[in-house]
Amino acid sequence: MCKDRKVGVNLTMQGKIETVPKGFAALDVLSVHHWTDKTFSFTTTRPAGFRFRSGEFAMIGLMVDGKPLVRAYSIASPNWDEELEFYSIKVEDGPLTSRLQHLAVGDQILIRPKPVGTLVHDALTPGKRLILLSTGTGIAPFASIVRDPETYEKFEQVILTHTCRDAHELDYGFEIVRQCEQDELLSEVVGGRLLHLPTTTREKTATMGRMTDWLADGRFEAATGKALTPAEDRVMICGSMAMLQEHKTMCETAGMAEGSNSEPGDFVIEKAFVD
Repeated sequence: MCKDRKVGVNLTMQGKIETVPKGFAALDVLSVHHWTDKTFSFTTTRPAGFRFRSGEFAMIGLMVDGKPLVRAYSIASPNWDEELEFYSIKVEDGPLTSRLQHLAVGDQILIRPKPVGTLVHDALTPGKRLILLSTGTGIAPFASIVRDPETYEKFEQVILTHTCRDAHELDYGFEIVRQCEQDELLSEVVGGRLLHLPTTTREKTATMGRMTDWLADGRFEAATGKALTPAEDRVMICGSMAMLQEHKTMCETAGMAEGSNSEPGDFVIEKAFVD
């Protein structure tokens, strides 16, 4: 029986995609982890010759009614990893996420092997501190960046902020930081230069509040030792559209210029979303 027939995914009995459309590749699902009732991550095989810069996203998805249904997903694994990792929200009526959340080991997904994105080192001018501002599943591209040795070659310190409503929604970020600190090879590269600032907006914790408030009222400076400094700091932002605009305005007010792949700047944002 088709493993995901209830949601109309075009899979064979083995969970394999019957016909891979032109321009796509099929990836085998290697693991699935449900972090909360609204978020999950999964790893897949990596196509031979598939290259990407840490922080980029790719179009991934499933075959639905004989056609590829794909959305932009940040690649959460670093560019040196032999596997690809993705971190996703669950949307009950989302055309794609309502199906992806039912993935199991042995199933397959589609990927268009042409990664793109602005949350990459090439879009930033040189600086001393790299500040990664994220909310929710917006931490995904930063999970790639903080595990990339190149990040620590370019910056003296990396500050990863992650804001969610409740404490358990921060677990994925804690796991990524744990890997950086405990992996034998990666820990030598990071060398204690990764600072993790998780905050909540609804559940009462020791670190509550939106990061824009932290930046405005001095808590960010107290936690990191220095306020946002345009001359030395470079910023990457990923989250909801409202969050992006709010942080973008704060960066511009501080005198920072937005960067891109063609014209590097002081801060960058990512506008690709999944449903």
